Amino acid sequence: MAHLYGKKVMLREYRAEDYEHMRRWVNNPRIVETLSDIFLYPHSEQNTRKFLEMATGRDWTGFVIAHAHSGEYIGQIDFVKLDHKNGFGELGIVIGQEEDHGKGYGTEALQLLCRFAFEQLRLNRVELVCWSFNTGARYVYEKVGFVQEGVRRKKRYRNGAFHDEICYGLLKEEWEKQSGGY
Repeated sequence: MAHLYGKKVMLREYRAEDYEHMRRWVNNPRIVETLSDIFLYPHSEQNTRKFLEMATGRDWTGFVIAHAHSGEYIGQIDFVKLDHKNGFGELGIVIGQEEDHGKGYGTEALQLLCRFAFEQLRLNRVELVCWSFNTGARYVYEKVGFVQEGVRRKKRYRNGAFHDEICYGLLKEEWEKQSGGY
């Protein structure tokens, strides 16, 4: 899989040395509380290795988000579901270190992945879900052009309470119209 380059980040393949970077965030409750249950806290070393083995396998469509100039791990962005027949993919994204939040890495990674999805994978739709309390992520998704399509009320339990799950989607025609294809 080719690398995708932006100004701040590149999307690159997973590597064995990414394991150490992943271990730094997979047990940080402030990071994983906003993620799907694939990174349910606490996350064992064995589960992290199993995820990395899956991500380095042939059938995985996802990338490490890395610094554009050094290739150093920042986070990851993956299609957790990819349906070529119906032309859609569901993605997940994480910026692993809190000090890297708010620097535009996630925004640029999301833009790069959408371009890849619509131009290379020839998808018609990219979608994702987000917890209602994750206002930072919701801001990024909407900035990139994702449209809130629905709410699954009180679907997820985190930190002693049930929270809404917000469903977002971006169609190829919307992406092309608003961005000129980035």
